Amino acid sequence: MSPLTSHSVEARCGWFSHCASRQEFETSKYLVGLLKENGFTVQEGIAGIPTAWVATWGSGKPVISLGSDIDGIPQASQFPGVACHKPMVPGAPGHGEGHNSGQAVNLTAALAVKKIMERDRLPGTLQIWPGVAEELVGTKAYFVREGLFRDVDVVLFSHVGNNLGTSWGMGGGNGLVSVMFKFEGRSAHSAGAPWRGRSALDAVELMDIGWNFRREHLRLPQRSHYVIKDGGDQPNVVPPTASVWYYLRELDYPHIMEMWAIADSIARGAAMMTGTRLASQEVLGSAWPRNFNKVVAETMQRNIERVGLPAWSEADQALAKALQKELGQPERGLETKVDSLQPPEPLERQMGGGSDDIGDISWNLPTTTLRFPSNMPGPPGHNWANAIAMATPIAHKGATAGAKVQALTVLDFLLRPELVQQAWDEFRNLQTKDRKYQPLMRPEDRPAIWLNQDILAKYRPEMRKYYYDPSRYNTYLEQLGVAYPTVRQADGSCGVSAVP
Repeated sequence: MSPLTSHSVEARCGWFSHCASRQEFETSKYLVGLLKENGFTVQEGIAGIPTAWVATWGSGKPVISLGSDIDGIPQASQFPGVACHKPMVPGAPGHGEGHNSGQAVNLTAALAVKKIMERDRLPGTLQIWPGVAEELVGTKAYFVREGLFRDVDVVLFSHVGNNLGTSWGMGGGNGLVSVMFKFEGRSAHSAGAPWRGRSALDAVELMDIGWNFRREHLRLPQRSHYVIKDGGDQPNVVPPTASVWYYLRELDYPHIMEMWAIADSIARGAAMMTGTRLASQEVLGSAWPRNFNKVVAETMQRNIERVGLPAWSEADQALAKALQKELGQPERGLETKVDSLQPPEPLERQMGGGSDDIGDISWNLPTTTLRFPSNMPGPPGHNWANAIAMATPIAHKGATAGAKVQALTVLDFLLRPELVQQAWDEFRNLQTKDRKYQPLMRPEDRPAIWLNQDILAKYRPEMRKYYYDPSRYNTYLEQLGVAYPTVRQADGSCGVSAVP
């Protein structure tokens, strides 16, 4: 595996722009350039999304597709390698899930396989694409609608974790629909003539109150959350517009649609109570629950056991244990034994959880996800603590191990056409026998490419001061002046002297 690819891609993807959802322009530019330099044909602007692209190399069957997410988390800016909360740019986005490491896995694997295919004149096509705006579940359903996977045989997705593992079947989370409810009222002077106004913010607040009362009477696997995006301009003006953004999660399509219908009725009731109007319901993203292929997962698991976990250093373990102590978690360090492949929980026992729009792809062709160990056990997810391992030896070693698994699995499907057939037999006769895919988004829905523009406009100038410069430094930690690992000292200090 190429050290340039596994290390530099991870560092540069992570520390160019911190990849806020929908604004991953500089990361995509770097990855597209790297792929073109290595002989891939790249189509950009997929599905009308400026930061989306698909790269292909080779010809003929089978077509093996590699995907991984590239976006970050709001307010998760963090110095890497420092086991305490030290934002690089306070308030700015950061890699609070570790998505910058996934394309390092895929590109390293693809370039290694490409060399073998060229040497041995193997038929087949490699496809690589980014999960843009995964944190908004805002892209993969559009990829499906665009027909991106129409001729693909197998999808091997990769996602950062704290161990090597994979899974099959349904389970491990919910599907969701992401909806912005917008209300319109009438402005007035809040003190001089409030009776002449109709507050759209009142409608938002009453919708939220209604939803919170209804929540008790929803099924146990549901998850639902909201943020108010527009609450008015200033207190002395009755807000003529207001909006609230909901994630509505459930185990399957019918129950997701049922939740959406309930939210719709509550929103309409709130508008009636306040004399306002429910102006629109904008779908900002959607995701089917994941439904992974057993044949693909079993093939990948054999390679996971063959590759094994990295040899963690004392410094790696020290960073992990220091962070776990910082977070009040058991100080168990990094994993030393790969995950086993377990059957999914029966659907009636599943209690839901997070979502990933890889689910939409998994209902359209044989798919599974490789979890690779570029992060540490202990952080809560979507948090500054999840960004600490990024651009450290932990992330580099984990991505290299993941790349080896991906490369071996790609080769299995290239060299054994019967595996491709078995995967499709499983997909058609078991996975989708009783339930077929239908989009959660509506025909009129379009990608919300405007999201996070204001955040990046605010923070990007300061963030640019911290962009990684591989022409001057061997590692990003060296550029920042971060001693590895930096942990909290006995006197309570946990400093870093890094400067842009």
